[in-house]
Amino acid sequence: MTTSGTALFTVRRAEAAPAPSLPPFGQFIDGGFTAPSSAATSEVENPATEEVLMQVPDGSVEDVDAAVAAAVAAKASWAATTPKDRSAVLLRIADIIEANRGLLETLEAANTGKPAAVAEDDISSAIDTFRFSAGAGRAFTTLGADDYAENHTSVIFREPVGVVGVITPWNYPLLMAAWKIAPILAAGNTLVLKPSEQTPLTTLKLAELIADEVPAGVLNIITGSGRIVGDRISAHPDVDLVAITGSVGSGQKVAANAASTVKRVHLELGGKAPVVVFDDADLEAAARGVREAGFWNGGQECGAACRVLVHESVAEKFTELLVREVSEISVGAPGAGDDVEIGSMISGAHYKRVLAALEDIRKEGLTIAVGGNALEGPGYFIEPTVVTNVPAGAAITSTEIFGPVVSVETFGTDEEAVSRANETIYGLAASVWTSNAARSLSVPRQLDFGTVWVNSHLVIANEVPWGGFKGSGYGRDLSIYALEDFSRTKHVMYNRG
Repeated sequence: MTTSGTALFTVRRAEAAPAPSLPPFGQFIDGGFTAPSSAATSEVENPATEEVLMQVPDGSVEDVDAAVAAAVAAKASWAATTPKDRSAVLLRIADIIEANRGLLETLEAANTGKPAAVAEDDISSAIDTFRFSAGAGRAFTTLGADDYAENHTSVIFREPVGVVGVITPWNYPLLMAAWKIAPILAAGNTLVLKPSEQTPLTTLKLAELIADEVPAGVLNIITGSGRIVGDRISAHPDVDLVAITGSVGSGQKVAANAASTVKRVHLELGGKAPVVVFDDADLEAAARGVREAGFWNGGQECGAACRVLVHESVAEKFTELLVREVSEISVGAPGAGDDVEIGSMISGAHYKRVLAALEDIRKEGLTIAVGGNALEGPGYFIEPTVVTNVPAGAAITSTEIFGPVVSVETFGTDEEAVSRANETIYGLAASVWTSNAARSLSVPRQLDFGTVWVNSHLVIANEVPWGGFKGSGYGRDLSIYALEDFSRTKHVMYNRG
């Protein structure tokens, strides 16, 4: 993919990247890999080299139906296991991921173009997700049994919802699968999961590694397109809840399909995270924070610190610091060194979308202070980019580019900062940078986002929930709230009179 780039950034190439350990070919149904119902396949590419890694099945409605039937057949026995027993399975899964850490990091990097630091963090976080869910599944709390009506004793049961359909994205393939699989299994459900057709390899590899630990039918994985596999999962009458991490458009389609059977929906969708930098902020820390959180995973992150609103009195100084930080970012292919910060875009199609967005920015006459170009050589690499002097209402302030692009705009008052930050359709994440204690308490309460950081950005822990408002969807991943999302409550009342 040869396009002109500036001399400031070059792509560091791997001299000899380790060969990835590929999963078996087939659909993972009822405890093992089975032949797909159709001969149709799709190529899975390494976006850093444009080389084809392997072919995977293009799943069909029949494949989904077989997977759902297996999940239905397994759901009663899995739901009947004790929280302790389910916890033991999840802990063994975590140990298996830990034991195969290097293999999974290499495969994830090859399938996504991630640098080593991101791939390592993904696998570490996946391990912790299973370990947290293993404990959380044994620690559900609920209303105590008591007489809430005279001569009647009430007991609240927390039950699995049944069969959960899951659709995961391409930006964090194994980690987003873990975010769903772990709490879903901990709560006693079975599931059918469709990974992104672009990045299915680590999810399939995980299925291969844990096949002997999870009872047949409890976990099923079907590769294929959203148009066929995703639609069938979300509309299937025997799927009791459907959960997706993806774009707003994908979430809307899943919710519409789910409405036909009135099934519950769990949506974790897009974002356009504002970074509000006040005049009393530590500007150097804020610039470093945007460097890390705006360009993590190449900006292919729904919580990325991609939209900076900085007080007009310190805007020039902050922008100077940010441009200096971003100019030092290293770009490279997997295997090119542990200090590489940005890898490739996920695919040729997404690469073209990001470049088209940069061309629109130029047409609007906005200032690209650093970056803004494709990088020469194979792979889908784009320079880390900072767009400055962005006016209120510009398209870049509300459009999710999902690439290594950060914009900078200014504000004059606290009220303007809050109203401008909230004007986006998204409500996933935001951050506030200030040394004023009162402001650090008041402003986050006014921001319409599911997560608000103060003097940091994109710090995530399994103990606390992740999810958004407005166009970013509803439902919560991580924390005990995720297990609650994948459970239902039942009230049983005993007449003692």
